Amino acid sequence: MKKLIVLLVLCLTFSCVNTEKNVLIEGNYIGLIETKDHQQLPFNFKVTSANTLEVYNAEEVIEVYEITYRNDSVYIKMPVFEGYLSAKISNNQTLNGFFIKESEDRITKFSAHIGSKRFKTHNEEPTVNVDGIWETVFSKHIADDEYMAKAIFKQDESKVTGTFRTTTGDYRYLEGIVDGDSLKLSTFDGAHAFLFLAKVSDSMLNGIFYSGNHWKEPFEATRNPSFELTNANELTYLKEGYDSFNFSFPNSEGNYVSLRNDQFHNKVVVVQIMGTWCPNCLDESKYYANFYNENKNEDLEFVALAFEYAKTEQKAFDRINRLKEKIDISYPILLAQYGSSSKEKAQEKLPMLNHVLSYPTTIFIDKKGNVRKIHTGFNGPATGDKYTEFIEEFETFVDSLLAE
Repeated sequence: MKKLIVLLVLCLTFSCVNTEKNVLIEGNYIGLIETKDHQQLPFNFKVTSANTLEVYNAEEVIEVYEITYRNDSVYIKMPVFEGYLSAKISNNQTLNGFFIKESEDRITKFSAHIGSKRFKTHNEEPTVNVDGIWETVFSKHIADDEYMAKAIFKQDESKVTGTFRTTTGDYRYLEGIVDGDSLKLSTFDGAHAFLFLAKVSDSMLNGIFYSGNHWKEPFEATRNPSFELTNANELTYLKEGYDSFNFSFPNSEGNYVSLRNDQFHNKVVVVQIMGTWCPNCLDESKYYANFYNENKNEDLEFVALAFEYAKTEQKAFDRINRLKEKIDISYPILLAQYGSSSKEKAQEKLPMLNHVLSYPTTIFIDKKGNVRKIHTGFNGPATGDKYTEFIEEFETFVDSLLAE
């Protein structure tokens, strides 16, 4: 697979068939990523100049500045995440190539053309309305795969925005349409390519969730405005026999850092379990970085433990340093694991936890070194009120620990 990725990049991005350099013209585009079952996942982007573009998912705008050309091909590197688009250009406005994530050995067909309509419609008017809250179950009755979610949708005529919240995080900014009695939603952010297709009745959704070309699962949902997920503060905890949390992992200078270091002594410490490849972790890291930079306090420290897909230690630290630079993270990020983001292996590195259920997970430690709370997952800005609630709860709790 690795050789195939290298060959594709050489054939596409560094093609020498055409000696004339093609450059994308400015304008609105529809990108298409092929999923399982040969479904097409659409997303919107706008080329604002030859070397910049913006990707749109509902209210989210992702600015992309790392665009390079070679002869008849373009190489588009998404911000923060490792995923990139490599494609040949035709007529300065049509792309055909691949979405590539090297550390996961994943290659997905990608194409793009001028346009602005995210989904093609077959009916002029929607015949159903999905506005509201839906109690959702993914992979129902499939052993070890079943999990619950809370779908939150807003519908304006045929346009739909919203997300699915799970106990481990949200599926970020989804955008799409109701076409007759069919719901179609998608998002693309450089890490994940998600497509949701469902048939809708007045009180039921039945559909398929596609993640790139490597995963699909069924889901069904019923209207339930009072539905709530399990409390995120009750899912992860210290196992019996452990009375404290600790670790020892290296920073980018090769120095091992643990909670026994002087920098954490007699301080409130917020420990973030995360990965640079994880969109929910990115949302959380943006908030933590901003909070830490704007609320300097000699009694408060943050530290992140990164579990990385990258296949070498150097590549893992390259991605950590890229993340720190892109969103101005000034607290340390330590490399806890590379070569895999396996939660089972992560739990082996942190044996005092009952499990590592989610990236991200946050551990709050008081000035005496006691674990006071463990929060699983993260409700990002796509969740609206839940994101606001998280911020209020976080800041109130940190303030209470600092006051002790």
